[in-house]
Amino acid sequence: MSKVWRPVSGVLLAAGLLTACAGGGAGGADDASAARGASGSPAVSVENCDGEKVAFETPPGRIVTSNAAGLEILLRLGAGPKVIGTGFPPGKDTLPDDLAGLAAEVPVLGRTVIPKERLLGSGADAYIETFRPARGGHAGPRPEEFRAAGIRVVQLRSTACAAERSGPREDLSAVTEDIERLGTLTGESSRAREIVAGMEETLARVGERVGSVPEEQRPSYFVFDFDAGTKELTAVCGKQVANAVITLAGARNIFRDCDADYKKTGWEDVVAEDPDWIQLAVRNRGSEQADARAFDEAEAFLKSFPATRGLTAVKNERFLRIRSERTTTPGVANAESVEQIARTLYPHKFQEVR
Repeated sequence: MSKVWRPVSGVLLAAGLLTACAGGGAGGADDASAARGASGSPAVSVENCDGEKVAFETPPGRIVTSNAAGLEILLRLGAGPKVIGTGFPPGKDTLPDDLAGLAAEVPVLGRTVIPKERLLGSGADAYIETFRPARGGHAGPRPEEFRAAGIRVVQLRSTACAAERSGPREDLSAVTEDIERLGTLTGESSRAREIVAGMEETLARVGERVGSVPEEQRPSYFVFDFDAGTKELTAVCGKQVANAVITLAGARNIFRDCDADYKKTGWEDVVAEDPDWIQLAVRNRGSEQADARAFDEAEAFLKSFPATRGLTAVKNERFLRIRSERTTTPGVANAESVEQIARTLYPHKFQEVR
């Protein structure tokens, strides 16, 4: 059940993982190959979800990203000049002003999935993907076509390999490792460590206040993926990044025991759990006003739909308005969302914290 469609920036995206492998080592930025290529620049080797090793004689200087998640990480690393194109560009008001200006300089190769011919003809050395393609989903270039075009696919472990992991995800280590590996890939390891340190500081601040809350006292939490449909739901399961966000925030994902990253489910499963809180998860609409309208629509649906209007969270209007991308795709926003959720659920524990 792991290959259902994956919601990100409004559409299915291909994706994967990125692991450094110096001398066969596994995981972490320091494991990247430090061997010198013919030009004297450090060679880099990474490994995708299926174990395929992807080697670069020198760090790639022309990168295309499949969506805004990969692009944002690269911009935060200071590797923006190396990005020559992206699909699913970040919407208006979704990035800090300094990053938004940099993102605006990156050519948009596709408002959604990058057309196959355009991607293969981009001249990229590396293509950063966030999610593996779903079965029956968009058919992108075949491996042999990428090879013929001289493009090596680098996949993000935190989201691409989620379904293959054992047990639920309860921390953001896979996300921070992705950031460190992209730092290694682009020669920005120092900046990557700074970003990760900032995230860990946020998580530590939250953990000090809610980490010790017993499981049975934690409020139950449901991610309502409004854009995935309201007749048949897409449940965010234990192996998805969002489950780690919810857990670190001191809540219990009602689908945490689902042994997948996503699965299709019905309203009867949500009613049976009767969540204490509901995240209204909508995808970026391109403006703050459009996002607000989408959040309003999601809330109005839950208040009017016979199966949900009697739920505890709905009756008490316990809604969190957090865009899908901030919890289900990897990045700094994951840590920020942990704090946002924790502050909402446990306001008394943050009274002295600005």
